[in-house]
Amino acid sequence: MKDKYKLKLLAVLMVLLSIANVLWGSLDIPIKDVWQILCGNEIEGHPAWSIIVLQGRVPQMLTALLTGTALGTCGLLLQTAFRNPLAGPSILGIDSGANLGVAIVLLLLGGTASIGSLTIGGHLLVVVAAMVGALTIMALLMLLSRLLRSQVMLLITGVIISYVTGSVIQLLNYSATEQGVHSFVIWGMGNFASVGIERLPIFCTLSCIGLLLALLLIKPLDALLLGDRYAENLGIRIGRVRQMLLLVTGLLTATTTAFCGPISFIGLAVPHLARLTLGTSYHRMLMPATMLIGANLALACNLLSTLPRDGSIIPISVITPLIGAPVVLHVILKNKAS
Repeated sequence: MKDKYKLKLLAVLMVLLSIANVLWGSLDIPIKDVWQILCGNEIEGHPAWSIIVLQGRVPQMLTALLTGTALGTCGLLLQTAFRNPLAGPSILGIDSGANLGVAIVLLLLGGTASIGSLTIGGHLLVVVAAMVGALTIMALLMLLSRLLRSQVMLLITGVIISYVTGSVIQLLNYSATEQGVHSFVIWGMGNFASVGIERLPIFCTLSCIGLLLALLLIKPLDALLLGDRYAENLGIRIGRVRQMLLLVTGLLTATTTAFCGPISFIGLAVPHLARLTLGTSYHRMLMPATMLIGANLALACNLLSTLPRDGSIIPISVITPLIGAPVVLHVILKNKAS
């Protein structure tokens, strides 16, 4: 009952932070006027405010909420599967694949690509490149998971993939133009505002599919906590669970990285915050708590990013390490002490 009460408090906090993300932003718009806009009224003399609130703040709030939920869930899945408290969405190299895809587009192709008479450029090309890069690495990992029986070896393979893609990106940086390098650096800082109203439906659809699939893994993950042999005795097919886990983490990581850029530390820190909050390792309660805390953390970071209040936004990847790093340090020191 106590855990359910904590989950309700986290849900209430998520609603409050969501409202705060719509009411406050990088531009100072009176709260009463924001409310009028949400009710369908235009503010006389300020027609742009409606666009800022409805096409800027609302999609940005939904993007932050789903991204935090997705990355926190990925971290929980990977930490349970690999029995490693420092496992996160970046550990398998899937986000590195997204980085490589974007690097090829921005550093090698100059931000445009032609397929026959069709030329694609801008943010759409960046999203497509990141998605293709991430899904390619995911497909490779799913193939290797059939060959590698050990999860530790699969983990090491993911780290190796990250190093290889990182080397290729550095090589592309070396020979790229100044504009290409600048565009890649800006993308790499992460941004919840990059998902506009027109791209929000596809982003929400992919994220929700991944999260629903993650909820289906609650029972197998609880069985894995007791060991592979015990899980097999319960009728859990370990190989199929591993494939499903890779599919879910790959889909969620690919989606969030493609649309928002690399967001660091949320996936790594959130599962530990959920365990500290509930004091349990069982996923029936831990999974919802992780989703809620991930959403709350991302919404809080998005709110902090608007603090300059002069129209500018602090990059998300500047803020998330300030919150996530102390949590990770606490986990390291706790494990060392035990």
